[in-house]
Amino acid sequence: MLVVMQEGATEPQIQAVIDRLVALGFAIHRSTGVVHTVLGGVGPMESFDPRDFEVMDGVKECHRIMSPYKLASRSFRPAGTVVKVGDVEIGGGKVVVMAGPCSVETPEQISCAAEIVAKAGATVIRGGAFKPRSSPYSFQGLGEEGLRLLRKAADDNGLLVVSEVMDRSQIPLVAEYADILQVGARNMQNFNLLRELGNTRKPILLKRGIAATIEELLLSAEYIMAGGNYDVILCERGIRTFESYTRNTMDISAIPIVKKLSHLPMMADPSHGTGRRDKVLPMARAAVAAGADGLIIEVHHDPDHALSDGAQSLRPEQFTLLMEQLRIIAPAVGRTI
Repeated sequence: MLVVMQEGATEPQIQAVIDRLVALGFAIHRSTGVVHTVLGGVGPMESFDPRDFEVMDGVKECHRIMSPYKLASRSFRPAGTVVKVGDVEIGGGKVVVMAGPCSVETPEQISCAAEIVAKAGATVIRGGAFKPRSSPYSFQGLGEEGLRLLRKAADDNGLLVVSEVMDRSQIPLVAEYADILQVGARNMQNFNLLRELGNTRKPILLKRGIAATIEELLLSAEYIMAGGNYDVILCERGIRTFESYTRNTMDISAIPIVKKLSHLPMMADPSHGTGRRDKVLPMARAAVAAGADGLIIEVHHDPDHALSDGAQSLRPEQFTLLMEQLRIIAPAVGRTI
């Protein structure tokens, strides 16, 4: 359920509504906007009448929310959520670009990548230290050493860090080095991991699963938000269909759909979305035109010899060209790069 307080509602009036909701068995999630305070209640939907709350002092309106996701719903924060990470705002007027190699390989490689993406205009470097690979014989990442190298390269170039966490036990370690914790497609429905991330206060980049519906993506976000962490960033990264020409099918339509259904920022990953270097630029341009709040793109100084995902990693000159193109496209949809 959702209780919208009147403009200027006093703290005692707000607390009275909270107390009544708690007495009915609801868990309360409070969102304070510029004008109104919104109280989201998660609990027994059949045990209350909205009119009982609408007559309380300071209450503007009360609504049942019938969708299975309450906190991720657009109605919880109609104005939208802006996730702030240092000086970077994701979900605001600027399209945020996260870029870097699939995985951290060597000090020279990650340092070179950080310099390349920072010079072109990215504000966050991506790079995996723990890599979920389809084959157990593939490169699995450098672990903590990779995180140290990633952090140093980011600091040397004025960048933030996003890196994937694969297991609950890895959260403290990855959080020590990364500014944003990424949940990959394979772990989108790892509910134990999502619950634990709800207890953290680091922003979470949640990627859509390879066969997940939009509702399932939003329900996964709900797991994190139910734990108290509202700094969730969603990401479309392609889904598996019967088409085999590309690695996945990049679902551009998911971007405006999610932005209508949810207040959470929505990014796009055209690298995994296509799996082909030559298709990353057009899909990145399309994602920004469709309203994406940001992009996460794989860039490698020598992709032909990358230890993972070289075929979908942009060369430095391609990434520079893409950033130049996005600076033309973004203003057409009211954004900047």
